[in-house]
Amino acid sequence: MSLVRLVVQTVLTALGQIWVNKVRALLTTLGIVIGVTAVVTTVAATKGLESFVLREFETVGANKVWIFPRMPPGQRDRFSWRQVRLTPEQVEGIMPNAPSLLRLSPVMEMNGDVRFGERTLEAVTVQGIRPEWHEIEQRFVTVGRPFMAGDEESRLNVCLINDKGLEELSLDADPTGEVLLVGGRRFTVVGVVETKSVSPMFGGGEARTEIYVPYATALTMRPVPRMFAVAQSRGPDKVEDVKAEVGGYLRRVRGLQPGDPDTFGVEAIDQFINQFKRISGGLTAAAAGIVAISLIVGGVGIMNIMLVSVSERTREIGLRKALGARPEVILIQFLVEAVTLCMVGGAIGLVIGRGLVAGIQAIPGGSMSGAEVPVWAVWLAVGFCVTTGVVFGMFPAVKAARLNPIDALRHE
Repeated sequence: MSLVRLVVQTVLTALGQIWVNKVRALLTTLGIVIGVTAVVTTVAATKGLESFVLREFETVGANKVWIFPRMPPGQRDRFSWRQVRLTPEQVEGIMPNAPSLLRLSPVMEMNGDVRFGERTLEAVTVQGIRPEWHEIEQRFVTVGRPFMAGDEESRLNVCLINDKGLEELSLDADPTGEVLLVGGRRFTVVGVVETKSVSPMFGGGEARTEIYVPYATALTMRPVPRMFAVAQSRGPDKVEDVKAEVGGYLRRVRGLQPGDPDTFGVEAIDQFINQFKRISGGLTAAAAGIVAISLIVGGVGIMNIMLVSVSERTREIGLRKALGARPEVILIQFLVEAVTLCMVGGAIGLVIGRGLVAGIQAIPGGSMSGAEVPVWAVWLAVGFCVTTGVVFGMFPAVKAARLNPIDALRHE
């Protein structure tokens, strides 16, 4: 109980000393203030950025898988594009050989001129898809109907257009039944597919006209298909199984030997999430290094002011020792004063940090609305302050505790 009373009295004494020497105390704790402010704002900003990026990933789809041709680095003299590209036969064999996939749609890409009436758009993206594409991409028909099995089987010249295309081609809100010339071929519009807003970080940007035709119809429009596949796993925990199953199948049908590199890619959104988390962790570690430097600078200032305090209060220390104060009591007194000084600086840093975080949250666009100060960051800042006070206050405290009372009383 006496120890608690001693600590409380020492803290009150330290606060009194700080109040008497406000400017000196503020300048002394400046390094602590900067360090704690940096901790709070860095953690909050990183958390806000992570929240924003993860929200963008969610718009793509957690279970989505891309399967695409990829030339191995430095292997252009060994593999030709015909060997690397995905063929319709290879794509058709993926689902039977990958039980961890829920659904798959080949996507055949091409560019073509699109004409309606007197308006012509050049180099419009035209994609051949299957009905499963809507569920995988989470893009659904808002007007008209989606593709049906009969469109695919009969290779009908029907198409879907996105809502951006309605504006650029001056089509009505319900364009079903209208005829478009796509690459010189007549296509009847059967529906409007919603335009999915994709963040520029995923290669998106301002939406443009998009035309979708049945996959089987698209195969008749391009002699050498340029294609990839989008798929959906049966769950996030099945993504690695999908990679193994699809990878094993494609290596087998492509005749790749054990030492040969993959001539294809199988990637899922979890890879990008993990990569971002590693980058985020690196940024936090780098910021921690900067914060550590600020705290060391602040700690040196604390040690310096405590040495000055010991020098100024030498007669007081001698008097207390003459009245029976033990060395450990003197040690605790100056150590608690050092920690209190650090805690005052930390409190100022937390207040400033909170203000900066509020400013970050107010950034237009809502991209940093997820910035917040987690409880662990506050405790981390408090821990930094206490540790700095103990480490850098120990030497002045030990010096004070070892003073000879007679010499201290003689001190002028």
